[in-house]
Parts: sequence; structure tokens; C-alpha cells
Amino acid sequence: MLELYQSEGCPHCAKVRETLSELGVSYVSHAPRLPGDVGGDVANEVTYDELTVGGEDQIPYLVDTDRGVRMYESDDIVEYLETHYA
Repeated sequence: MLELYQSEGCPHCAKVRETLSELGVSYVSHAPRLPGDVGGDVANEVTYDELTVGGEDQIPYLVDTDRGVRMYESDDIVEYLETHYA
């Protein structure tokens, strides 16, 4: 299962969402912050805590539970998705 920690107002997250859609890959979306609020108020403590498990406080953050992969950085995530899900 793919889980994407993201915000609707973030252009980097949009890039990842577009790639997921183009590839036809299902994923679960988590919004740890208020909509459009990158780096602002935490909206959901549980998803925020999961976001920071990877060691950073940034989005987008992708978790691929099937492969045990956790990663930040939209370009790295897009490359990973195209390699493993295209």
C-alpha cells in the first residue's frame, strides 16, 4: 500500500499526485497540516507523528508499506514511482 503525506496547496505534492494518477496507482492520502498550510499548524497529530517517523518535517512524504520504503523529495518520489509502478 502507498501512503502519501501531503497538502492540497503544495506544488511539490501536486507533482506526486499527478504521477500517481497518470500511473493509475491507488494510494491513501494523509493531510497532517491544515489545507494549503505548508509548514504551518498541525491539523492531525497522528498523521503528523507518522510523517516525522522518517526524520523530517516535510511533505510530500511517501510510504510504500509493501516494499518498506519511506521517502521525501518530490523528484525522488516520482522517479521511484516510475521505476516501480510504471
